[in-house]
Amino acid sequence: MSIWRRLSLFVLASALCSCPCRAEDSAMENIVTEKKAEESHRQDSADLLVFILLLTLTILTIWLFKHRRFRFLHETGLAMIYGLLVGVVLRYAIHVPSDMNNITLSCNVNASPATLLVNVSGKFYEYTLKGEISGSEVNDIQDNEMLRKVTFDPEVFFNILLPPIIFHAGYSLKRRHFFRNLGSILAYAFVGTVVSCFIIGLLMYGCVMLMKQIGHLGGDFFFTDCLFFGSIVSATDPVTVLAIFNELQVDADLYALLFGESVLNDAVAVVLSSSIIAYQPEGDNTHTFEAMAMLKSFGIFLGVFSGSFALGLFSLTPFHVTKFTKLRDFPLLETALFFLMSWSTFLLAEACGFTGVVAVLFCGMTQAHYTFNNLSPESQERTKQLFELLNFLAENFIFSYMGLTLFTFKNHVFNPIFIVGAFLAVFLGRAANIYPLSFLLNLGRKHKISPNFQHMMMFAGLRGAMTFALSIRDTATYARQMMFSTTLLVVFFTVWICGGGTTQMLSCQKIRGFLEQSCLMMGFLCVQQIGPDGVERRSTKQESAWFFRIWYNFDHNYLKPLLTHSGPPLTATFPACCGPLARCLTSPQAYEVCTLHAHSGLIILYKADKTEGTSHLSLRTVR
Repeated sequence: MSIWRRLSLFVLASALCSCPCRAEDSAMENIVTEKKAEESHRQDSADLLVFILLLTLTILTIWLFKHRRFRFLHETGLAMIYGLLVGVVLRYAIHVPSDMNNITLSCNVNASPATLLVNVSGKFYEYTLKGEISGSEVNDIQDNEMLRKVTFDPEVFFNILLPPIIFHAGYSLKRRHFFRNLGSILAYAFVGTVVSCFIIGLLMYGCVMLMKQIGHLGGDFFFTDCLFFGSIVSATDPVTVLAIFNELQVDADLYALLFGESVLNDAVAVVLSSSIIAYQPEGDNTHTFEAMAMLKSFGIFLGVFSGSFALGLFSLTPFHVTKFTKLRDFPLLETALFFLMSWSTFLLAEACGFTGVVAVLFCGMTQAHYTFNNLSPESQERTKQLFELLNFLAENFIFSYMGLTLFTFKNHVFNPIFIVGAFLAVFLGRAANIYPLSFLLNLGRKHKISPNFQHMMMFAGLRGAMTFALSIRDTATYARQMMFSTTLLVVFFTVWICGGGTTQMLSCQKIRGFLEQSCLMMGFLCVQQIGPDGVERRSTKQESAWFFRIWYNFDHNYLKPLLTHSGPPLTATFPACCGPLARCLTSPQAYEVCTLHAHSGLIILYKADKTEGTSHLSLRTVR
């Protein structure tokens, strides 16, 4: 037998002997992998159970507070307290046994790759980057992994939790009071937010320079970072105050000013922060002032906001076509389509490079004003309850998570000078927003914004879900980590102290509740507000701004009949020459619309003859 023949037989025998060993190793490896996957599944289920129990405990305590009429602490502040307690337990009381299979190897690389391929005995394994840990925490890698599992991806907040909150704000908006105070609301939301952002940014830059001089600054912190911090803490969320306002029936104009400002300035803060991030001067130093770069950022602000606004208004146009269909005969399908198209507006705006917060806010306002009238009664009730529930759960989840992250987030940077400066800057920025603008607005308002209203608006500038979501979205640098840690403290203080003191502040400013009644007088909508002392305040649409009166007439006569079943049919409002087009665009349900004429005691029925293209009025006396 030749040497090659013997060598071939030896290799074949070795392969036959090694095959069972390799097969056994592969089987054992699969068993270990399945066991780890099962343990990971159990850990994830336990983490989600923690949040479910947090929400359950919060809801039960809320019921107890409402039953006892306890207004000192709102449900959001309560959710944060429970989150803090659970965070303390997870951080200091629970320790996961170390896994002896973890191996720490050292190699020199110039960067931290997002994905790493490791060759182990001829097999390639893929590892993903989870974040940096300090050298002192290497031995506690299992505890770090447990805390990391209860830390959500920031995109979860933006794509899943924020859309229902913002949409519900627009969908539940009291439009009559909102549009009656529209000019003041826009001034507070746009001009006030920008002024607050720059004042906070300038003051914080002074704090940063002071920290740098005394050696308390541990990393880079530029002026653009200070402006970014000013933009995110300028977003107000007075959910606690508004809940108490609603319960006590506080003046409708004060409620509209606070609620409208908080809704719109969230959108402005998001776009403003994106514009600041987009500020890129030419040259090596990207943090110097340059006029062209600033104008470019301003252009980005206007472009992103207007594009998001237009997308929010027109993204639901296909849904209005369903007024000519029988979709309302299937309320479940109607509600599902309404929900999906509303959520897709947010995602479409983000995918197109716009801001989903702005788009979904105006989408909610458009849905409430137009699409709601096309829905069946069952779908109208379902959508209101559905988004109210989603808003409640998402908001309380975020506030619970805020308390949790105070102890589970691993890269906190707490600097006393920066924290004190932040509280002072937030206070001065809010004051610069409210008082000067109120003075200027009162020059043109018939119903003045009284000093006690201004003090209440100043006090009610709480920070909440939007501020937290913007700060947690990027915590990669030293500056962003310090901003995030300080933002948490600002939110805690404003929700607990300012939110908890709302009732006392109302009493101190002698702001009492009003009973609101609506009526029709001489064909105009009349709102009566009767105070505790019996003094009556009455306002009609004739007292509204001229622009609003023109818009109301155009909307009532043309847009609502075009997009919905409500309002007079287009055959009654279009010129006679447009009769065929009016008949084509008017739905069958709109051919009989009743409106109440309170002065004459008549019901006016609009009836249109589709065959002859004429319309006439039928008067019926109400006894």
